[in-house]
Amino acid sequence: MRRIILALMMSICILTSAEGGTWQKHVSFPDWKGYTDDTLAMNSMVSFNFWHGQGKIYFKTSGGVKSFRAFVNNKSIDTSSSECDISGATVDGINTLQVSNIEPRGNVEVFIPYPVVISGSPEDGGIRPESLELIEDIISSDIAHGFSSAQLAIIRNGRLVYSNAWGRTDTSNPDSPKVTRNTLYDLASVTKVLSVNYAVQKLMTDGKIDVDAKIVDVLGREYLDSAKAPYSNASAKTMREWKSTVTIRDVMCHRAGYSPEIHYHDKNYDLSTFQHKDGAINPFYTGIDGSEETRAKTFRAILHTPLAYKPRTKIAYSDIDYMLMCFVVEKISGKRLDEYLRENFWKPMGLSHMTYNPLKNGFSPDDCAATQIDGNTTTRGTRVKYSGLRDYVLRGEVHDEKAYHSMAGISGHAGLFSNVEDAAVLLSAMLTGGYDGHKFFSRNVIDTFTSTQDKSSGQWGLGWWREGDDARAYYFGTQSASWTFGHQGFTGTMIMADPSRNLVIAYFTNKLNTPAVLPLSRKKTFSGNWYTVSTLGFVPQILAVGMDGREDVTAQLCALISDMAEGSLKLIPKGAGKNHPSFRNAESKIDVITKWGKRYGLDELKEKAVKLRGMLR
Repeated sequence: MRRIILALMMSICILTSAEGGTWQKHVSFPDWKGYTDDTLAMNSMVSFNFWHGQGKIYFKTSGGVKSFRAFVNNKSIDTSSSECDISGATVDGINTLQVSNIEPRGNVEVFIPYPVVISGSPEDGGIRPESLELIEDIISSDIAHGFSSAQLAIIRNGRLVYSNAWGRTDTSNPDSPKVTRNTLYDLASVTKVLSVNYAVQKLMTDGKIDVDAKIVDVLGREYLDSAKAPYSNASAKTMREWKSTVTIRDVMCHRAGYSPEIHYHDKNYDLSTFQHKDGAINPFYTGIDGSEETRAKTFRAILHTPLAYKPRTKIAYSDIDYMLMCFVVEKISGKRLDEYLRENFWKPMGLSHMTYNPLKNGFSPDDCAATQIDGNTTTRGTRVKYSGLRDYVLRGEVHDEKAYHSMAGISGHAGLFSNVEDAAVLLSAMLTGGYDGHKFFSRNVIDTFTSTQDKSSGQWGLGWWREGDDARAYYFGTQSASWTFGHQGFTGTMIMADPSRNLVIAYFTNKLNTPAVLPLSRKKTFSGNWYTVSTLGFVPQILAVGMDGREDVTAQLCALISDMAEGSLKLIPKGAGKNHPSFRNAESKIDVITKWGKRYGLDELKEKAVKLRGMLR
């Protein structure tokens, strides 16, 4: 018994000595709540989150205990060793441990870590092969017809059941490397939730931050001193009153009052029209060199930026909100945002393909999927110009101008690079609260951040986008539960987690790495935006077909892709020629139904393909 206890204590010492080592559950039996609950049965039972086929728990006895019994999900487990393998008893989701018959009546201390992501197959994840086949065919066909590239990773019930990559890193260079599962993508606004949200959620779990704290109390009285801006008619007194009420929650809910964006790097940024104008004077101009000194100036500029509307009167999605929150995190944690994330998440989880400024952190341009072909000269339906404007293919440099020029590449609104697998693994921690021997978030904090924050709409959490009443179907599909959460990025990236199905999806494209379409359209400036692959939500929509079912869904998917092909013709603008990306997108869908018709010997699909090709001409 002494050897067992010594071995157990050694195991515990090894685990707890790990940097940031904590536990999902650390309780002592009997009466693990610390008192004898009059339900009586509860005193011997505690629940924890895990995934089937994996798991260990650790025991430590005191008070002369010589024997006890333990059960996980009704199965008796071996208690002769300090380290107990429970992989044969765990289930997906909530598991229950019972510790009983402690003799003599001493204490049995239990340490339960968090689950990790292990490898698996689509079959393990209950995913129909036909659904994956259609997703793969659509992506491959769109790339063959002019789209850029894509990566997809799927985690189900704690297993990485699918990971794949398509295309080349740069469509402007046919000799560029092929995209692999390790290629980094510019996450754009997905950065918001995987950086600031993760940091604030952990700081809140650790008792170091209150989301209802006022910004002025965190960043100081200078926050109340706002410069006069053309877009705000509020008096100095009114502005001080408004800003004095702004909380961290307001900022993260995009209801603090900030404009969608201010180009602090553009000296001639016209704040009355929010675009470049020769001769205009930007009172918040900070410089363009991307240095730490400019980043410090940007902090001061954000402090003095006035609000565009009264806080909490509406929701207006804003990059400024998360640039501000970047500095809130740094103020409270005492570390630069990337350092805090690396120390608390990336390193403990073994995420080797997630970073800011990849070209400064061991990666080469060939390791990164390129974004815009002409730098930042074309964006959202307009041509832009300013001193220092990048006009070359962006590879390994953050696409977002504010992050690049004003924030030294490290911001809360943009700047993070990752491959899909690391992003999916990181997001999976939102289903459990931690990873292996590391606790990140309490269950209460996860619920707070992913629950609706606006009574009039269920599509917003605290920073997280929610499915709500099909409000995010374009990204998360229509089969997702209302509390499904995630985020999208301007460069063509998306992450989502559906707790009802223990499902995590990371799907990345570099849709901006395609030519601009003339005449310029704000909604679809780049040709990549015209392809099905760029819609992001088609992946979870098709993936859900037949999930957890035993019946072949080929017939259903054939009917679906037939409808998709017919619908693609409706998206072709009047007068668009054969070289227009909408036309090539339609050709791509017709090619897919042709392929499926031949593969499964379906004459109706073959005939449909011939009919649609005739309509294209």
